Amino acid sequence: MSDKIITKKTGLRGEITVPGDKSISHRSIMLGSIALGTTEITNFLEGADCLSTISCFRKMGVKIDQKSNTVLVKGRGMRGLTAPETILNTGNSGTTTRLISGILAGQHFTSILSGDASLNSRPMDRIITPLREMGADIASIDRNNCAPLKIKPGFLKGISYYSPVASAQVKSAVLLAGLYAEGSTRVTEPALSRNHTELMLTSFGASVTSLSLTDGSSAAEINSCSELYGQQICVPGDISSAVYFIAAGVLVPGSELLIKNVGINTTRSGFLKVCDTMGADITLMNKSVTGGEPRADILVRTSRLKGTSIGGELIPTLIDELPMLAVMAACAEGTTVMKDAAELKVKETNRIDTITAGLLAMGADVTPTDDGMIIKGKGSPGKYNTPLKGADVQSCFDHRIAMSFAIAGLAADGETKISDSQCVDVSYPGFFNDLDKLSSD
Repeated sequence: MSDKIITKKTGLRGEITVPGDKSISHRSIMLGSIALGTTEITNFLEGADCLSTISCFRKMGVKIDQKSNTVLVKGRGMRGLTAPETILNTGNSGTTTRLISGILAGQHFTSILSGDASLNSRPMDRIITPLREMGADIASIDRNNCAPLKIKPGFLKGISYYSPVASAQVKSAVLLAGLYAEGSTRVTEPALSRNHTELMLTSFGASVTSLSLTDGSSAAEINSCSELYGQQICVPGDISSAVYFIAAGVLVPGSELLIKNVGINTTRSGFLKVCDTMGADITLMNKSVTGGEPRADILVRTSRLKGTSIGGELIPTLIDELPMLAVMAACAEGTTVMKDAAELKVKETNRIDTITAGLLAMGADVTPTDDGMIIKGKGSPGKYNTPLKGADVQSCFDHRIAMSFAIAGLAADGETKISDSQCVDVSYPGFFNDLDKLSSD
């Protein structure tokens, strides 16, 4: 266990390259493992969650070689995985658990998925329900709709499924099962969630169609597939990691930072849209597209922020960035309202609670709601009209809470202590080292 002490800084300068995108890294291992031939992945994220994905597929007979942040996956084909001799340990990774369930539903062997205490308390009924509709034999061993999950061989058939929430994990689990299902499988969601699975499936040779429907909903349809084929994948920098340095550049007085090679997929870039609405000085440079994934360098300078409203179809595009946006809102002028974000309750922590607790500890004016929060910034009428104050902040072992409040500590008066700071290893093992490298006047 470790705590991290953060003190106020001014004049941050420098360039930084954040680790590879977590979502794309997960999916590249999964699809590479069930494809024929070798998949080469560069700029792979070596965080704990993605390493859990590698471990699971190694237990199913896939040879995966790692050298620095380059990974070679010797795929075994759609039906080449072998029965694991032990439980597939997914650690703290909800992405691993939910997505791999779709693949396992189409296999010829029985498997058991289980993770740590946090993972095993998160809801899995959202994937159990559609997979069962497809004919999967999947069950919560403890009968509480959580992991551990037991998945037996079953005959899968294509379905048309409406997901009540816009969730890339639900959509991906169903689409991956659809590879093995008879006929076609369609997933409709109320708003478009991140589309990395659709893009990558297409590049590996699957037949995927994406549709924008007239009622504002979105659908993805996949046909049964005989084989996928190994690819070369260059993973862009993870925008969910870049946001902490974007926020640092905006909040710390006299700062100018360049964050290089960041993925700016439109299903993930809601954070940038909100920053623009709040008045942040952000410039996208050197834009390019590789493997269907757009990327750019992001130049950010200290800015005077104003409150805004965050909700609706924007939420799926920035759900992981809401803790950092909440900190920024506390430093803005006026009131920020976050709504339609009940999904925050089923992350590594109930993030409505953990964000609120951290902000209150630092002297902010925040009121939690059923699906978000109301934050009165330092320039708005209310009890608190001063900058944030250093405080002891409980990470509750949630990596995004730890990183968000570390950035808050850079802008706060006094000293901020982040408890159990090692939890950042889940998505950004070098986060505090990179933070310390930025020069300060």
